[in-house]
Amino acid sequence: MPFSFSVRRWQWLAGLLSLVTLLPLAVILSSFTTIDRDIWSHLGEFVLPRLLGNTAILLGGVGAGVLLLGVPLAWLVAVHDFPGRRFFAWALMLPMAMPAYVLAFAMVGLLDFTGPLQTQLRELAGGPVRFPPIRSIGGVVLVMSLALYPYVYLLARNAFATQGRRALEAAASLGLDRRRGFRRVALPMARPWIIGGLSLALMETLADFGTVAVFNVDTFTTAIYKAWFSLFSLSSAAQLASLLILAVFLLVWLEQHARGRRAYAARAATPLRRLRLGGARGWGAALWAGTVLGVAFVVPFVQLLLWAYEVAAADLDARYWQFTLNSVVLAGLGATMVLLLALLLGYAQRRDRSWPTRLLVRLATLGYAVPGTVLAVGVFVPVAWLDNVLIDHVPALAGQTAVFKGTLVVMLLALAARFCAVGFSPVESAFQRVPPSQEESARLLGVRGMALFRRLYLPQLSGGVLVALLMVFVDIMKEMPITLMTRPFGWDTLAVRVFEMTSEGEWERAALPSVAIVLVGLAPVLLLARERLLQGSRPDKGNESHE
Repeated sequence: MPFSFSVRRWQWLAGLLSLVTLLPLAVILSSFTTIDRDIWSHLGEFVLPRLLGNTAILLGGVGAGVLLLGVPLAWLVAVHDFPGRRFFAWALMLPMAMPAYVLAFAMVGLLDFTGPLQTQLRELAGGPVRFPPIRSIGGVVLVMSLALYPYVYLLARNAFATQGRRALEAAASLGLDRRRGFRRVALPMARPWIIGGLSLALMETLADFGTVAVFNVDTFTTAIYKAWFSLFSLSSAAQLASLLILAVFLLVWLEQHARGRRAYAARAATPLRRLRLGGARGWGAALWAGTVLGVAFVVPFVQLLLWAYEVAAADLDARYWQFTLNSVVLAGLGATMVLLLALLLGYAQRRDRSWPTRLLVRLATLGYAVPGTVLAVGVFVPVAWLDNVLIDHVPALAGQTAVFKGTLVVMLLALAARFCAVGFSPVESAFQRVPPSQEESARLLGVRGMALFRRLYLPQLSGGVLVALLMVFVDIMKEMPITLMTRPFGWDTLAVRVFEMTSEGEWERAALPSVAIVLVGLAPVLLLARERLLQGSRPDKGNESHE
């Protein structure tokens, strides 16, 4: 009998798959049914005010930082021509390859009192030199702004580049020069893309764990970790996580509200004629772009390489290769699991385009907006409950302390919920590129069910499948809080090793696993850069104007 589903069965499948994300969130939001009054009295008096204050400062500071870096750089690269523009167009995305927690300890090592910069300045000055303390909430804002500005840069650059000549020609017809045209025409038109990049950066800020841990700044993510592993109160960790979920939902609502209902488009726009910056202005633009790239990626990465070289002889041992193997195994299993979810969700959406199925698919991909610490708690609670039920009712398990707890199952479920959206996006795009007429023709030839998927869709999905596997693999390699909080005892990864070494202030020993993480992280960034360059590659001759 051919493998086929009715519309209702596709809806059931989408609903079942969405439970991977919705169940942990439901568990977290229902955690207030039991409240430990002693712990919450302590949290309310001593912890929550500090968490709220630090979170507000981080969101405001990082939001301003990524806008001040990302938008001007995007305008500079998209609209102007200057020495090195082609290089900077893709190189300014490189900080995306370096996790913020890696950039954090590299910057602390460079800029701290005992670091090379302050030491050199004291030697040159012949005495003490006043330098802003890097180990502060201001340091966190600086590091996260440098790590996250590519989100705004990438989307804003795409908006500025695709608006075309028509937008700025309209501004010129109103008597506006390029500077005023930017403020009054180009910037408002690019607003949805800029807000999209800003919201991604702010969600990453809310979800961050490793960076604030390096700087010893308390936020909700670190408080959740401490409530679980220091206060040994899983319920308090879940309740703190529920507050963080509410903050994420508020941020999503604010993003939608800020975008508004207006439509922004530049249909059939002609290519933008770049303004050539000559002489000092051109080299000044190159210096500005090079400074941002150097501070955000080149200098920290070189410092990591130097530290890694110093400790390679001692640390490049069997334990390091075990960390690497664990990371690769986890990333491979997680990426495969996410890919299967993405293919099933994509095929369900393809076969049934009704609004319930589309809604369930979107709910299944909601997890990317949820911090890893929240999902770690949300997955662990129902798994622990299931363990207790099985041990109590299955005679063969009597006397056991755990069934699924302390295994890779918890990690993989949390990772699947977190990164399902990352894998689904390229798979969905690949499905959309398959014309419906091809499916109709295949059905007329008697091809149905799994044969239809195998013979028609799978060959055309290969590109999207490979991109999805690569992106999810890299994201799992970099993921810290889920791995740290749900890993089996003694089952460490490169990211966990970085956390352990930075917690002890051993920057040099944290550098070796960090270099491996950054090198792996370069793959999707270079792939994205190549795609953007191919889309936007045009001869510069005849497409420039001189100032």
